[in-house]
Amino acid sequence: MVAPPDNDVLWARSLHHTHNGSPALGGVSLGVREGEILAVHGPRGSGKTTLLRCLSGQLLPQDGEVWFNSTPVHTMSARRRERLRRDRFGWLGPEPALLPELTAWENAALPLLLRGCSHRAAKAAALEWLERLDTGPCAARRPHALLQSQRQRVAAARALVGGPAVLFADEPTACLHQEDRGHLLRTLTAAARSHRITVVLATHDDDVAALADRTVSLVDGRRTGSVQLADLHDPGRPGEPAGPAGAAEPDGPGSAVGLDGAEGRDACSLSV
Repeated sequence: MVAPPDNDVLWARSLHHTHNGSPALGGVSLGVREGEILAVHGPRGSGKTTLLRCLSGQLLPQDGEVWFNSTPVHTMSARRRERLRRDRFGWLGPEPALLPELTAWENAALPLLLRGCSHRAAKAAALEWLERLDTGPCAARRPHALLQSQRQRVAAARALVGGPAVLFADEPTACLHQEDRGHLLRTLTAAARSHRITVVLATHDDDVAALADRTVSLVDGRRTGSVQLADLHDPGRPGEPAGPAGAAEPDGPGSAVGLDGAEGRDACSLSV
């Protein structure tokens, strides 16, 4: 194995995966820098969701490598990948997937409560994000009493509340009308830039992809090219990652995943 470049917080090489014998990814490689907003653009069925699931550790690729902060995600045990997703990643899908028995603020605070944060700190952070997403008045309501756009904003608050190192957003505006879509995207991109959150955004919408710093295109599970706005200032960045030698130890006590609040991220340090 070859460790990724130091300036890439997330890095993948030659990812292959099939679903029921049908190819979903066919050798996809990419690198994402810290604080970068990367759009993975392509039509439905192009492999965008599969790619995000592999990058976030939800799904192990059948072949290839995924690295987070110089640690191989693809060699981690299921338990360590679950911990990585809980502590360092945020996920926002096309549907809110809220727990119906919890209120809006409880749903938003859930990642912090699962980490062991105090009830008071988790609630304060959740309410702060709900206010920022114009859903504060709905904090005490349960999902059935919310509009679809409100439920998706609660899901966005849940994804952001823990201060993730990487936010994976899989068609996050698919269920929203144009006005709600714009507000959610503005909030996500503003939060990402102000908190240096790396965002990997899957979309089939050209207007959504245009908000990103760089766009990678997928068709039938393969990269077809990229538009790299950052490369206007850094023309030497390669299209496919090729890191220096020196791999980290896989999934062991010394692996440098930084799951315990590394890089200065305290589990309850959540100011908006």
